[in-house]
This record gives sequence, structure tokens and C-alpha cells, in this order.
Amino acid sequence: MTDEELKKEIVALKEKRRALFLVHNYQRGEIQDLADYTGDSLGLAQQAAEHPAELIVFCGVWFMAESAKILSPQKKVLLPRREADCFMAGMVDVDGLLRLKAKYPDAKVVSYVNTNADIKAESDVCCTSANAVKVVEGIEADSIIFTPDRNLARYAQRFTTKKIIPWDGYCYVHTRITPQEVIEAKKKHPDAAFIAHPECEPPVIDLADEVLSTGGMVRFARESDYLKIIIGTEEGLLYRLKKENPEKEFYTAGSAKMCWNMKINTLEDVYLSLKEDRYQMEVEESILKKAKVALDRMLLYV
Repeated sequence: MTDEELKKEIVALKEKRRALFLVHNYQRGEIQDLADYTGDSLGLAQQAAEHPAELIVFCGVWFMAESAKILSPQKKVLLPRREADCFMAGMVDVDGLLRLKAKYPDAKVVSYVNTNADIKAESDVCCTSANAVKVVEGIEADSIIFTPDRNLARYAQRFTTKKIIPWDGYCYVHTRITPQEVIEAKKKHPDAAFIAHPECEPPVIDLADEVLSTGGMVRFARESDYLKIIIGTEEGLLYRLKKENPEKEFYTAGSAKMCWNMKINTLEDVYLSLKEDRYQMEVEESILKKAKVALDRMLLYV
């Protein structure tokens, strides 16, 4: 089938099955066009928890669909491509986290939502890039083990006197954005604002006019007076920003940075997922219950 034929089939199947179609901001544009909700990790987590639909098709990566299943275990959650995974989520392991917890017995564990269920189950609370600072400040502990993103941990450390012990993980997309690229982009577009994701390296953060989650970037683009904006995040967000703000101009900081795992989902994958229930998320009950506690706590810091 052609892309247009696939889109029509997907819409028809989605309506027939009363499915909720959740799409992350980094997904392909043609998939974003079909979404019931397009957003960042926090927005998608809220939709998964609050929407009455019993079938969720999650176009993102593994940990996102897994989180939706944890928050709504009674629902059927589909991930169109089994291989869609998060590089950073794979950088933290349970054995290593348990050793760190033993080393710092008085510390609480805050884990970025970009983690797999077994890590969430060993965490006191999860967070997103949008509410990481609120979570760190809100949890009752003077020391925080923060997994897996060292850069988000460093960013949160700027706003708290608590001791943050970062896991040494990172996002390969955001760490490829360099200060030199940002400086050149600002020279090229001197009247543009530069907004950066907190997964960027500290020297890039220092150059930003605003540090925002992708959801925050969407709001900034819509509400700010800037007509030109340089984006410090994965290139997929530009599709949504340009679509929703046609009167404004958006640029990447240097060469566009792509998350290949986010782009692995295709229209054909989405169609087959709806048609054949590919691929159903399942989480072991003992892990699910503990992970749900950490995710439920995350949603209190909105």
C-alpha cells in the first residue's frame, strides 16, 4: 500500500477498535499526523493513565509503552516495533543500582522515566525532564541517586543543595550537540532564541536562553514573542513546531541530530500493530507493582 492508503487503513482500524494513539514528539512526521496525542514523556504518561481507552498504540520507544502498561495494567498496550528501544535506558542495570544503593544507604533513588521497568521497580520515584527539579526538591532525602542521565542530574543539581549522585548514562543524540555548533547558530541567527533540552551537556546548557523539555519547547514556541528559535534537541520536534507555528522559523543547532530508535516506527508497522496486535507489552507482576509506585509518585509533581 502507498503511504496515503496506509493512513486511511490506520484511521479506520483506530476508529473501529477505539484505540488511543500516543505519539512522541520525536516520531516521524507522517506518524505524528495520525496521533490522538503528541507529546513528551510526561504528557504521554498522563494520557496513558487518564484516558478511558482500553487499547493504546504507543509510537515511541520501549520504556514509554512499558510505562503506559505499568500505569494502566488492565489495558492492552501495543508497541509497533519490538526493536524500538532507548540507548540511554539500556545503560543502567539493576545489579549496578543495587550496589550504589548499598554504598549510599541513606539516599533515595530518583530515576528518569527513560528507564526500563526493573530499574523503576528499584526506584523511590520517577521523573521526567519537565519535573526532575521538582521531584528532587520534593523527595525527603538529603542525598539522591539519580539514574540514568548524568546531564539531567547535573541540571537538577543547579537548583538544589541536596547531594545528587549521578549514574553515568547519557543520550547519544543530545550529547552530540556541541557548544561550537550553538555559538555558530547564534551568530548566524542573532535574533533567535536558543532553547536546549536538559539532556544536553552543561556547556550547551550554559548557552541556552531557556532549558526545557520537549513539551516546554512546544509551549515556548507557541507563547513567546520570538519569531526565530534555535532548537537543541532531536530533529523530530521541528516537524511539530513548524506545523503548529507556520509564521515562525525554527533551526537546529548545527547539523540535525536524529534518534534512529525513535525513527524506526513506520506507517506499515503502525498498521500491522493495529491489525494483528503487534507487539503487546507485558510486565512481570512483581516488577509492575513496584514500578507503578514510582511512576504514580512522579505524576504528583506536575
